[in-house]
Amino acid sequence: MTRKQEIENVSVLEPMNRYRYFIKKIADYEELWVLENGNGDAAIAEVDNHVLIPFWSASEFTESCRKDEWAEYQPAKLSLEEMEKKLFPLIREKNYLIDVFPVGDRSGFVVTIDEFVRDLCEELENYA
Repeated sequence: MTRKQEIENVSVLEPMNRYRYFIKKIADYEELWVLENGNGDAAIAEVDNHVLIPFWSASEFTESCRKDEWAEYQPAKLSLEEMEKKLFPLIREKNYLIDVFPVGDRSGFVVTIDEFVRDLCEELENYA
């Protein structure tokens, strides 16, 4: 399967299946992607009075969301360590939710930081 086919196939999955794919990929590669503006601030969205911060497993998946208010944002790769140090404190302090793998105008699978950490840790245990 080519990279383009993989992107197309994963992008049409239901949010929960994209979430499972995402958890496996970031456990494999120990990195994830966010969108950042020129100041280094991560893109956020507001849905139903909740602030969401989107995560993706590869820069190519961010492309469908780089429009409208996020048109000027650029993909930024974070290691798991950078994610823990840079994003987790912000997410906990601001009580943000994590929007895993949004596609275009569709939300991804939304989880709390605790759910995200639990699922990622469970997957990482498979690699120990």
